[in-house]
Amino acid sequence: MRDNRPVYWRRWMAGAANGGGPPLVAPPRRTPRPDRYFTVHLGFTAADLVAAREVAVSYAEALSMLRPELAIGASALSPADAWQRAERLFCGSLGPDGDRCTDVAGHPGFHHAPGPGGLGWGDGDLG
Repeated sequence: MRDNRPVYWRRWMAGAANGGGPPLVAPPRRTPRPDRYFTVHLGFTAADLVAAREVAVSYAEALSMLRPELAIGASALSPADAWQRAERLFCGSLGPDGDRCTDVAGHPGFHHAPGPGGLGWGDGDLG
């Protein structure tokens, strides 16, 4: 820089040095990455698989009430030393309006959309 006087410096910082055109430093060309999915693993003890399933379902439902952005349908249960043997906790069957069933996996009867009074669908009254 040939001139270091404050007036010249202020003009240069305001963009007048490059003719008032676009800034000298361009914004990044890469678009920001979309949000990614993550999984939280909660450890607890239970007497058997049936009791563990009940505890896991209650944890998932309670957390989904506190944090509605949680994907409750993606909840799964596995032994602590065998994550590859994870089993789904909720049905997740796709309904006519694109809703997913939020009943526990293997439930009898109709499928139900989330929320009170959610849409029911399926052949629940047969057999």
